[in-house]
Amino acid sequence: MQLFKKAPLSARIGMIMVLVNIIAALFAPLLAPYGETEIVGQVWETMSWNHLLGTDHLGRDLFSRIVYGARNTISIAFATTALSFLMGMIGGFLAATIKGWFDHIYSRIVDIVMAFPTLVFALMVLSVVGTSVPILIATIAILDSTRVYRLSRAVAMDIEVNEFVEAARLRGEGLWWLARHEILPNAMPPLVAEFGLRFCFVFLFIASLSFLGLGLPPSSAEWGTMLQVGRDSLARGDWWITFFPGLAIFLFVMAINLVGDGVRDAFDPQSEGEVSQGGFR
Repeated sequence: MQLFKKAPLSARIGMIMVLVNIIAALFAPLLAPYGETEIVGQVWETMSWNHLLGTDHLGRDLFSRIVYGARNTISIAFATTALSFLMGMIGGFLAATIKGWFDHIYSRIVDIVMAFPTLVFALMVLSVVGTSVPILIATIAILDSTRVYRLSRAVAMDIEVNEFVEAARLRGEGLWWLARHEILPNAMPPLVAEFGLRFCFVFLFIASLSFLGLGLPPSSAEWGTMLQVGRDSLARGDWWITFFPGLAIFLFVMAINLVGDGVRDAFDPQSEGEVSQGGFR
C-alpha cells in the first residue's frame, strides 16, 4: 500500500489495470458468464445484454473468451519471461565473474542465436517440433534469454570491477555468493526495467505467433488467436470481433510499461539512496 501511495499517477493507473487483468485471470470461471468453449448463441451476434461483446464465428460469447484469454495469455507470457530471465541472468553473471573461455564460448553461442530474426527462428522451430504449451514456452524463453544475457553480462561487468566485489573475492567468497549478495542487488534497477520490457515483448510475441497459427490451439481463449480467428469478420463489418481482443492486448501492454517505469524509478539509487556494498540502502 505504501508503494502504491508513493508511486506516480501513471504507475498507479498501470497497477490498477494489471490488477484487473490478474483478477480476471485468477477468477475467470466466476467472472465469465459462459464457459471458455461453450457455444451459447448464433454466429456473429452483435452486442446485447445476453452477450455484452457479441459472439464469434462459432457462437461463443466474446466477453467470456476475453476473460479466459487473460488467464491463458498472461500466465504463458509470465512463465516464459521468468524462465528467460532465469537462464539469461545466470549465464550473464557467470560470464562476468568467470570470464575466460566460458565467457568467450557462451557469448559466441548467444551471438549466433541472435543473428537469426527471432520470429523466423521461432516459426522454424515450432513448425518442426509442434506448438504445445511447454514447447512454446521453452522456445521463446531460449530466444529471449539471449537479450537478457547481454544486459546481465554488461551490468555485471560494471559491478564486478568495484572494490567491494574484489574485497569479497579476497575473503574467499564463491561465485554464487558474489552473484547473490554483491552483483544481483546492485543490478536490480536495469533488470527490473528490462523485465517489464521483455514481458511486453514476449506477450506480443506470443500473440503474434497465435495470430500466425503457431500459438495455442484455436479452441483456447487466447487474445492473439482470437484476432486471427476474427480477422475474416472485418470484411463483414463485424468490427467488434477483432477490436476487443486487440484492445485487451493494447491496454495490458501499456499497463505493464507504466508499472515497469514506476518500479524502475523506485529502485533507482539516484532517487532512493546510494549503492552500498551489499546493495541499496
